[in-house]
Amino acid sequence: MKDIPLGARAELHYTVTRDKTVPFIYEEFEEFGQMPEVFATGLMVSMLEACCQKAIIPFLDWPREGSLGTHVDFSHLAATPPGLTIHVRAEVIAVDGRKVSFRAEAHDGVDKISEGTHQRVVVDYDKFNAKVAQKAARAAAA
Repeated sequence: MKDIPLGARAELHYTVTRDKTVPFIYEEFEEFGQMPEVFATGLMVSMLEACCQKAIIPFLDWPREGSLGTHVDFSHLAATPPGLTIHVRAEVIAVDGRKVSFRAEAHDGVDKISEGTHQRVVVDYDKFNAKVAQKAARAAAA
């Protein structure tokens, strides 16, 4: 990992499709099927996280190193129907060792749909995956 500068930024753009709306993300939950066809909050958070990850990739030994989300604090301010394009911006606002903090926001071309902060930790994916495999083995043995 190289030094990650404050102010490092990234942008993402994504056009919402019907399968990314609330009724279709967890079809096994009948209650979700009753809800409006608008971009799902969980998927919006994923886009915000992806934009934050993108902002720091140039400073990592990618793809060996990456980052994992450890905290999210985003508001979902407005609904977005399919067909609108979401524009996400993220900026590094603090770095403490391997912990990186971001400010991010999203707009759908009509309204600001989200704003907030996010934290990620830089990890070596091989080491991380080894720990996950050990946990899975422990769970299987229990």
